[in-house]
Amino acid sequence: TKVMEFILIGFSDFPDLQIPLFVFFFLTYLATLTGNVLLMTIIRVHRHLHIPMYFFLSILSFSETCYTFAIIPKMLVNLITEEKSISFTGCAVQMFFFIGFGGTNCMLLTAMGYDRCVAICKPLHYRVLMNNRVCIQLVIFATVTGFTLSLIDTYFIFTLPFCGEKEINHFFCDMAPVIQAACTENNGIEIVIFIFCIVVVFGSFLLILLSYVLIFNTILKIPSTKGKCKAFSTCASHLTVVIVHFGCASIIYLRPKSVYSLEKDTLISVTYTVVTPLLNPVVYSLRNKDVHLALRKSLG
Repeated sequence: TKVMEFILIGFSDFPDLQIPLFVFFFLTYLATLTGNVLLMTIIRVHRHLHIPMYFFLSILSFSETCYTFAIIPKMLVNLITEEKSISFTGCAVQMFFFIGFGGTNCMLLTAMGYDRCVAICKPLHYRVLMNNRVCIQLVIFATVTGFTLSLIDTYFIFTLPFCGEKEINHFFCDMAPVIQAACTENNGIEIVIFIFCIVVVFGSFLLILLSYVLIFNTILKIPSTKGKCKAFSTCASHLTVVIVHFGCASIIYLRPKSVYSLEKDTLISVTYTVVTPLLNPVVYSLRNKDVHLALRKSLG
């Protein structure tokens, strides 16, 4: 019998914690939406923030908002209802948008690393190398690439045979749990998915790493300690977000199948689906002087 829906059992092992988890996730989600919308509004309103770094940051905030919207509302509903199912089509759509926005975020962080590299290593050519056309092209490339890879991944996964009533040991339709719910073991599909994850996650991280090698090399040549600190401070917020974002993604997606543990992965997944999107507006609001000043002006 062709499967028509899946059962998401991610938090079913904690029946006494359903309401506390709902309250925690709801408040975190509310804070994430508020923080990202506020950050986008501040960047839009204040003209001194109309530069490439904040343009990429506003796009990242929008992407993070859509990213959480694909997962958290359904998770909240499942926490307070007895019915924890998701339709076959709904599961495919959720996975498509989750992977698409997740891949887009990786490449947007890469574009932000490139922007910092040009600003510090080529300050005199910054306005030429990072003009509006280049910034828009980088955003379009990140979005198209992220969703193209997402479409391919989702297509391969949902062409697998699913039969009977299937339980997914997760709180959303992630790749590994859905593949394990299939009626057959198809190592070829897993290899294809793993290759795409390496291209997006590891490839983006390598490009960011290269950017920071060039940045640190340039900073070390600055004679004064004050100048070094000032140059590095412009990268601190981005570097913090990169470490958390790629750290969680690497733990989940860049591992061999033999070390999968879906129970342990649930906790890590909460980090990159609920906590990390909140980290973006918090880090850039508290550590960035320009955003902090614009926020104070907006609040009078």
